[in-house]
Amino acid sequence: MGKRSSFVRKDRDFYPTPLPAVYPLLPHLDSETAFVEPCAGDGALVEHLEAAGHQCLGSSDIEPQVEWIDRLDVFDLEKCGGDVFITNPPWDRMILHPLITHLSYIAPTWLLFDGDWAHTKQAVQFLPRLKKIVSIGRVKWIEGSSSTGKDNCAWHLFSSPESDQILFFGRGHKNPLHDFGE
Repeated sequence: MGKRSSFVRKDRDFYPTPLPAVYPLLPHLDSETAFVEPCAGDGALVEHLEAAGHQCLGSSDIEPQVEWIDRLDVFDLEKCGGDVFITNPPWDRMILHPLITHLSYIAPTWLLFDGDWAHTKQAVQFLPRLKKIVSIGRVKWIEGSSSTGKDNCAWHLFSSPESDQILFFGRGHKNPLHDFGE
C-alpha cells in the first residue's frame, strides 16, 4: 500500500476499491459512461460504477478474483472498447508507470493511486499526459479496519498529450454523496 505503512502488502497490490473512494470521481464522468476496468480484481470498482449508472463494457485482471472477470494482462490490451479506462491499479512504480503510458495511448484513463506521486521527479515524464487530479484524501482500504491508509489518494486522468494544463480538484469540490442518499 503506502510508503509509510508497516503492514505487509498484499500480493499484486490487491486492495478492493471501497465505495467512498469512488464518490469523488463521479462528477467527472459523463452520464452513462461506457468504461473498461483492466485491473478489476474482485470487481468492486465495476459494481460501484455500475450502481452509479455507468456501463462496464469489459473487465479483466491478471488474477481475477471472481468468475465474471476475464483473465488478461493489462499490457495485452490493444483497444478500450469503451469511452475510458477506469481502474485502481497496482501502485508499484515498475507496473504503474508503464501502465500509464500503455493505457493512455489507447484511451483516456482514470487511475486511483497516491496523490503525492504528482509532486515527485518520477512523475515529470508523465505530466504531459496528466489532465486532471481529483483529490480524495485517505482511504480505508481494508473493510472492517478501524484505520485508513497513510497516504492521501487521488484519481488521475491521463490521455494523449494535447496541452500542458492539469486541472486539480480538491476534496469537497462537489459532494456526490447526496446523489446516493447518504
